[in-house]
Amino acid sequence: MSATISEATGKPYGIQRVCDTWEMPRSSFYTRKSRRLESPVPQKRGPKTLVTDAELLALIRDDLATSLFTGEGHRKVWGRIRFVKGIKVGRKRVLRIMREEKLLLPHRVVQGGKQEHKGKIITTVPNDMWGTDGTKIFTVDDGWCWLFTAIEHWNAECVGWHLTKTGDRFAALQPISMAVNQRFGSVGKDAARGLTLRMDNGSQYLSEHFQNQIKFWGIAPSFAFVSQPQTNGVAERFNKTLKEQIIYGRTYRNIEELRIAVTVLDNHSAHISKETMKYLATRPGRFEYVHTPKHGSWLNLVECAFSEMARSFLRHIRVTSKEELKERILKGIADINEAPVPFRWKKFDLELT
Repeated sequence: MSATISEATGKPYGIQRVCDTWEMPRSSFYTRKSRRLESPVPQKRGPKTLVTDAELLALIRDDLATSLFTGEGHRKVWGRIRFVKGIKVGRKRVLRIMREEKLLLPHRVVQGGKQEHKGKIITTVPNDMWGTDGTKIFTVDDGWCWLFTAIEHWNAECVGWHLTKTGDRFAALQPISMAVNQRFGSVGKDAARGLTLRMDNGSQYLSEHFQNQIKFWGIAPSFAFVSQPQTNGVAERFNKTLKEQIIYGRTYRNIEELRIAVTVLDNHSAHISKETMKYLATRPGRFEYVHTPKHGSWLNLVECAFSEMARSFLRHIRVTSKEELKERILKGIADINEAPVPFRWKKFDLELT
């Protein structure tokens, strides 16, 4: 700067004179000048690699040129460089370079638009379509166990279930066999002709044994779309509800404890079981069963009474023993009986007798 000629005056001006005019210390000028001369080329942090990016790119291009296939994924290229040629390079580094140079194998993308699932899978009549699915549940002693279910699409009723340790094609058929025998009275040929079975693309359901057996019963298979569990939503929703009610937050020792829990969930079937009907037949005229419609539990006054108890004296209670709970319930029932209120339907004219 001291030897620089001014373009305006044609005269040289020294560093001291210029710095005094700008009111800037000369140390700042010399520091800035030395920093500009010694500025290094920015490089990647960390230990130096044995192979530079340019050399690695040449190795990648050479590997792709000698490959028998048109296009290769970065894992295969990295594997041949690392283990065949013995050059230690990182897999992610190979991926980065191949992505920057656009050498990656083109991948398939999902074709078409997003499915909105506006259709309906619930039927208007019973025994038109069933859904089936399997789910895994963990136990302490027996490990993972399989639960297979068969669900009626008309009213989301569980028509068959099977709990087992091994979730193979034979176990997947058990709930279907149970439901066919219960609903149609036989498991013979064409016993369930006209029925459609909705299922996913699991290996159990795609097996030759499973498909041949349901065809023997006259059941038409209906597969859900791949990666779209909504198309088997009735069975999927039942399994989710089951886990929310008896699985999540609980620990089961073995498969027998788990089987008891699943049986309790299905306890409504005891009201219409063969054993119950056989017992009622031995006492003619004593009992008369009037079943409420499906999803119509509010028509049962016992259900209404349980709801009132849960919303009143049983709400947010804490007891230390079974006897204390019994005393609370008896006291609450006594309070209700002191001033009973007749139940009257207000919004429905059902002509119930």
